[in-house]
Amino acid sequence: MNTLTRRGLLCAALATAAALMSPASFAQQKLKVAAIYTVPVEQQWVSRIHKALNAAKTRGEIEYVFSENVTNADYERVMRQYAEQGNGLIVGEAFAVEAAARKVAKDYPKTSFLLGSSGKPQAPNFSVFDNYIQEPAYLTGMIAAGMSKSGHIGMVGGYPIPEVNRLMHAFMEGAKEINPKAKFTVSFIGSWFDPPKAKEAAFAMIDKGADVLYAERFGVSDAAKEKGKLAIGNVIDTQPQYPDTVVASALWNMEPTIDIALKKVKDGKFSAEDYGQYSMMKYKGSALAPLGTFEKKVPADIVSKVRAKEKAILDGKFTVKVNDSEPKSN
Repeated sequence: MNTLTRRGLLCAALATAAALMSPASFAQQKLKVAAIYTVPVEQQWVSRIHKALNAAKTRGEIEYVFSENVTNADYERVMRQYAEQGNGLIVGEAFAVEAAARKVAKDYPKTSFLLGSSGKPQAPNFSVFDNYIQEPAYLTGMIAAGMSKSGHIGMVGGYPIPEVNRLMHAFMEGAKEINPKAKFTVSFIGSWFDPPKAKEAAFAMIDKGADVLYAERFGVSDAAKEKGKLAIGNVIDTQPQYPDTVVASALWNMEPTIDIALKKVKDGKFSAEDYGQYSMMKYKGSALAPLGTFEKKVPADIVSKVRAKEKAILDGKFTVKVNDSEPKSN
């Protein structure tokens, strides 16, 4: 090989390397995103995050990996591993591992973290989000009271933490708008994913006279179906699985939150922020699911009141109060 040929090959190689290192090529690289879930991805709450990230992956915007069923004791190790692997954004729930998650974020200031949390953002790189879907929860409460013949509504939740409490309170307030004398039986099963335990709690409520059940956890709708009662869904729409049982659901759409975070990371503008507002109806972060199979079964006057309230919320004329205290039976 003569000198000119070698020089030509060298120049070509340098040109190729320069092209690969150019800002334009970096911009085309997919953002690496990792998620850490303490429960199966089928669980309602986590499934919404997983769905939004998969949508971004399908669009070709990100590379997405995740770990599910991560124990609290193992959370920090997995989080560090993902940070060490060069993921630009790490998503998950930090509710039971706040101290560990925040410690990892401090150790990796160039990595962006977006965690479900009851706490505040932590500069410079730890943002928080939450399921502020109290607005559609209020609307489903109205529907529940309109469908209940006994006026007794059962409510089964995971843990009495703010994220659950505020939805239950909103649901109860919505129900009381339709029936001020509505009776509520509230129970928490002490787990985020234990369908059999939730089912047993629901059976106990039905035995006490509840004819509509608020299914904050999986398993409740199964009990309602077996006993010929009605259920109200939470976070996801399970009516396709329970067409004669689930009347309505308050939906959580995580896409607005995820899409905004991804854009900020790509633009180099990610900082410690509270993304909670993006779960609200005006950002399309939450919504009342279509009545579907119950379209003709819910009384017309109830539907009319619900639609009017929905419009008032979207127009900013009605605000659903946020009450994070533990709800009680009455």
